[in-house]
Amino acid sequence: MSKRHSAKYKIDRRMGENIWGRPKSPVNQRSYGPGQHGQRRKQKVSDFGLQLRAKQKLKGYYGNLTEKQFARTYTEAARRKGNTSENLIGLLESRLDAVVYRAKFVPTVFAARQFVNHGHVLVNGNRVNIASYRVKAGDIVSVRERSKNMALVLEALQSGERDTPDYVEVDAKAMTAKFIRAPEFSEVPYPVKMEPNLVIEFYAS
Repeated sequence: MSKRHSAKYKIDRRMGENIWGRPKSPVNQRSYGPGQHGQRRKQKVSDFGLQLRAKQKLKGYYGNLTEKQFARTYTEAARRKGNTSENLIGLLESRLDAVVYRAKFVPTVFAARQFVNHGHVLVNGNRVNIASYRVKAGDIVSVRERSKNMALVLEALQSGERDTPDYVEVDAKAMTAKFIRAPEFSEVPYPVKMEPNLVIEFYAS
């Protein structure tokens, strides 16, 4: 388990934005960064700084991704045909933990990774415990039978905090979700502005 799990809201504070749109985020009360220097006057950020910030924000949004995992995802996006920015978002949203989060089986992206790792999720009827597993169009992701009564799952499904996007078709009663297709960037319900174009510039420079 990444150390980031216990300090997830530091990402919010560092970015100065509530990147998951959660009501408990400390940014809602304190918009400055964490630590003793958090309230210093903000200096003008260089182009590289803007690119780095965009990369850290997008990577942070998906929870416990390591730098190596994120860079590998970029490499795969760049290798594919088409727009690299769109490819990157499509690959990130195709991760099993991202699909579990979008389906509202859990309340946070951090919980999604743990939920998958602990073997609570099936893909097409087979148990998969790898959070980075790439879900394909038409795959059915479901909560394992013995995990369906977990308070975490029941509370997340009933939460009105966020909506399910169009590219994931959810049957809340059966606790199953069909991954329709990899989405375009404009379809992904990010609570804050993401700039994948700057992420591409960061890695391409």
